[in-house]
Amino acid sequence: MTVARKAAVRVRGWWRVRRAAARRDTGMSTTEYAMGTIAAAAFAAVLYKVLTSGTVSKALESVIGKALDAPF
Repeated sequence: MTVARKAAVRVRGWWRVRRAAARRDTGMSTTEYAMGTIAAAAFAAVLYKVLTSGTVSKALESVIGKALDAPF
């Protein structure tokens, strides 16, 4: 086998390994966890703003007050 042929075989093998690595989903879980964390933090911020608004706060106080004043 000539030197050029050996080099071509090695290059083909190298590319085969690279293509196989590119097809795998390795590393996707890190991105998915990051996006999930960002989405959860955004949802928590929106929920916090809604719950601390005046209307919702008064409604929650009313519900809790009625629950505490209920006769046993």
